[in-house]
Amino acid sequence: MRRGGSPEPRPPGGTRAYPVSQLRTEMAYLAYHLHWPLAELLALPHRERRAWVSEVSTINTTLNSAQGS
Repeated sequence: MRRGGSPEPRPPGGTRAYPVSQLRTEMAYLAYHLHWPLAELLALPHRERRAWVSEVSTINTTLNSAQGS
């Protein structure tokens, strides 16, 4: 803590800590569907990785809905 009782200032943006199990799940999901090397997946910023997970999920949902019709 800084003088005066307020916590240390944080740098703007970013995630302070992300659960390792969630990170592994996202990495496995993207590696399975996109066949990207681990180094590329690890290099993705958090927000970009989450965006890719969302896009792949949307595509899977659409394809699964079409197969069920």
